[in-house]
Amino acid sequence: MSERLRNLFAMLLLVLLAVSAFVAGYFTNDFLEMRRGEVAVQTEDAFEFALFWEAWGHIENNFLGELPTAKELTYGAIQGSVALLGDPYTFFVEPVEREIERQSLQGTFGGIGATVSRPEEGGPIYLEPIPGNPAEMAGILSGDELLAVDGVEITPEFTVQQVVDLVRGEKGTKVVLTVLHPGETEAVDIEVERGDILIPSVSYRLLRENEQVGYIQLTRFSGESANEIETAVLDLQAQGATQLILDLRGNGGGLLDAAVAVADHFLTEGPILYQQSRGEEERVYEATSETLAPDIPLMILVDGGSASSSEILAGALQDRGRALLVGSSPTFGKGSVQLVYDLSDGSSVHVTSSRWFTPDRHQLDQQGLQPDILVTVTQEDIDNGRDAVLNQALLELQKLVQLEE
Repeated sequence: MSERLRNLFAMLLLVLLAVSAFVAGYFTNDFLEMRRGEVAVQTEDAFEFALFWEAWGHIENNFLGELPTAKELTYGAIQGSVALLGDPYTFFVEPVEREIERQSLQGTFGGIGATVSRPEEGGPIYLEPIPGNPAEMAGILSGDELLAVDGVEITPEFTVQQVVDLVRGEKGTKVVLTVLHPGETEAVDIEVERGDILIPSVSYRLLRENEQVGYIQLTRFSGESANEIETAVLDLQAQGATQLILDLRGNGGGLLDAAVAVADHFLTEGPILYQQSRGEEERVYEATSETLAPDIPLMILVDGGSASSSEILAGALQDRGRALLVGSSPTFGKGSVQLVYDLSDGSSVHVTSSRWFTPDRHQLDQQGLQPDILVTVTQEDIDNGRDAVLNQALLELQKLVQLEE
């Protein structure tokens, strides 16, 4: 263990001891002295952290304002220690945010099936029902203004997250939403029974510009993504699609296993990625012999928001010659693995433990992927709502099909 890491460990240990004292109600200078001596026996670095106790003793005895709670002190110590590592992908997540993160990656959660938004700071809260979920079936309309939840008035002081916490709940329980439908002047109460809500990561359609092209947008990699991609590909082929465009623009990543499973849909055997970890042999993720769509012409759309698992998928298909990347910029360049350790109070710590390399051993981290076809998006394109990247991908598909004929 390096000297700096030993120091970090010692500091966390000291702070946790201090928190225990807070909870017991006898956080005194005598207790501090006792803990300093006890830890000094265990590590030679602890003497340096006597400064911590010296400083905290002065703060506790003389600070005019309110002292942090035990939880705040613990979280602050962890966050400060993690910040010293200088790695933006190693971080601490508090319990509420961790639960939301976990549910998002699983692909389901307990709730009503509606998005909650506030377009203007301090302004009204609006609902957008997700098709096929309880909110829509109960009568919630697109653009409904949310006025109250179970009689609790939604005031400007409520954050969006606080409103979400009020609405969410266990499957089978009920919640009464007071809403104002668009164009109406009188509010109505709507009772919604909460259920297991599917958070789709995939949307798809045949393109009007060319109905032989199936367009699939993958917004994140969740536990359901591979199944959703399979459903999309099979349905589009049943509708007559003979070519595919997979849109990964703005997809910041998600589960590694989901990215590997999606890549496996389009590749037959061979490497998908290499993973190098500290103190371990290199791991190779490989495609299986059972492939969903090994030959259908494929374009992948990317941009600077395509990161992590998106880059794994795009890099594998690019290196293996399975697809061309079309984009307005290189991808983000986030090619590292974070292990997530759930802590006893529901919080978690994400720790960078490995780095990824494409089948041709291109490093993703801090480098990203270069599009095969780089598209310049003009202000005129933006003003006219024209998707220059998608249009270029259609042209490239036409060229590819003509070459194969």
